[in-house]
Amino acid sequence: METRTPAPIDPALLADATQRAVAYLDALPARPVRAEPDAVAKLRYALDAPLPEAGRGARDVLAELDALGSPATVASAGPRYFGFVTGGSLPATVAAGVLASAWDQNAFSHASSPAGALFEEVSVRWLAELFGLPASCGGALVSGATLANFSALAAARHALLARAGWDVEADGLFGAPQIPVYVSDEFHASVRKALGLVGFGRDRVHRLATDAQGRIRTDALPPLAEPALVCAQAGNVNSGASDPFEALRDWCDRSGSWLHVDGAFGLFAATVPRLRSLVAGVERADSWAADAHKWLNVPYECGVVLVRDAMALRDAMTVDAAYLTVDAPREPFHYGPELSRRARGVEVWAALRSLGRAGVAALVDRCCRQARRFAEGLRAAGHDVRNEVALNQVVVSFGDAAKTARVIERVQREGVCWAGPTTWRGAAGMRISVSGWATSDADVERSLASILRCAAAER
Repeated sequence: METRTPAPIDPALLADATQRAVAYLDALPARPVRAEPDAVAKLRYALDAPLPEAGRGARDVLAELDALGSPATVASAGPRYFGFVTGGSLPATVAAGVLASAWDQNAFSHASSPAGALFEEVSVRWLAELFGLPASCGGALVSGATLANFSALAAARHALLARAGWDVEADGLFGAPQIPVYVSDEFHASVRKALGLVGFGRDRVHRLATDAQGRIRTDALPPLAEPALVCAQAGNVNSGASDPFEALRDWCDRSGSWLHVDGAFGLFAATVPRLRSLVAGVERADSWAADAHKWLNVPYECGVVLVRDAMALRDAMTVDAAYLTVDAPREPFHYGPELSRRARGVEVWAALRSLGRAGVAALVDRCCRQARRFAEGLRAAGHDVRNEVALNQVVVSFGDAAKTARVIERVQREGVCWAGPTTWRGAAGMRISVSGWATSDADVERSLASILRCAAAER
């Protein structure tokens, strides 16, 4: 049987891919934000086939991919997607990602990719500077906030048990001293998952009471009799509010406890002078997790872990093998859970190089202003905006749970914008997350009009 051998990359193939990508991006402002059900059904039907015996040419594969896949996507790269705290990818990061894909680097070490290692090293340093964190920080770029929280909690586990004379990397947790874990009553699911992955348990936690906006209440903090792990958050996933870090740091210091901050998007408040007070004291924590593919608007997947004590992260993540040569002071494979991985630092560097500190601050500030506009318009129409809109999050209820669900379904079906459901403080709501660089004030007004129109249709 004749087999097909892939030919060297034809410049025309890359040109074809670029033209298709540009056409897709150009069409985003005009197309429905949701994935069209007919297109999804067509894709599912086409993919429901056995593995082909013979291959096809790259140009044919690309054409098929575009014809089947592009219409079945959600327009999350566009200007009116307000779901899951997702921003579209900045132009510089899209282009950088194309070049990085061509480089095809395994960025786990200097030996495998000097460029990948160095771009990550400077990106981690720049991010720490951007957030106002200590220069001593060690860090890594990982797949997302879940892995960032996991890595930070592994560093905390190492440090707390090392102080108790226990080598957790060598001896595991069987027989290890117990570490109490305290979390916000509204801690994010990614932190809960990470706690399970590092062996602390998803539910073996002490929950700290929160106020009406989801912030940990300092007047209800229990006494800490021994070193503990305390998980706080910058940016409640519903309200956008952040915990009182100054008070939490003082509380932790009395017992030698480790303070971790899940700052997936809320950590970016530190970049804007007007918003910095919302995360006052966050720099005093021991570790932080963030998502670059949220408010920095780089392509998926790119999380950030930063740890004040770089050696705690290194000791928790280090790996040794005969073939792993150490060529530089900072080898990426010593600071994150992955070995083989893409060169995420290329896109982060491109985002920070293209925006600069001022550009990041302007992006964050604009999104927060646009979120306030959503809230103002919804309140003016008589709808119940349930949070203070501290950052870029808006939670609105349109009545009871059933009616709110119908409004959300109508909004998504109309396709002007996309926002998803949530349940917060016992009530159903629609959550609007404004995170994209491409969202204009006109996009906000058009989306607001669509939401109000859909809500009126359910009255």
